[in-house]
Amino acid sequence: MTTKATGGIDRAQLAALLNEDLSREYQAIIAYVIYSQALKGAKYMPIADQLQTHAAEELKHALTIARQIDYLGGMPTATVKPVKLTENSEEMLRADLQNEVDTIKAYRERIKQCEALGEFAIAEHIREILLDEQDHLIDLATALGENAPDLTK
Repeated sequence: MTTKATGGIDRAQLAALLNEDLSREYQAIIAYVIYSQALKGAKYMPIADQLQTHAAEELKHALTIARQIDYLGGMPTATVKPVKLTENSEEMLRADLQNEVDTIKAYRERIKQCEALGEFAIAEHIREILLDEQDHLIDLATALGENAPDLTK
């Protein structure tokens, strides 16, 4: 049943949206694995080590999201969003930064949708994931010598 109070979605639609998020988590795992090994230049070595940690955290996120999809009666996807392949270290970090921006925005929306449906436990799992995603965003922005982007706009 869809209602205005739930943002127009039901449990099946929430599962479908979480599958999009799961595809983005797979993308992050692959990108972090590749980029952590392919980054070149002394100034990128500290972030390369962090990207390995990020890859492991993204795997935990994928497992959490897959479990929530199953709970909602859906089947977790095997589809991966495209990973940008480049040999340019700055482009790698910028691609990762954009992926984190997209992920954070999606999860913020997902929390609202979960709560509107009364799925408070799923919302709490996503909040925990958001803590890591925001840290990843800060790490990437710092490695690029920038402030973290303002995602409230």
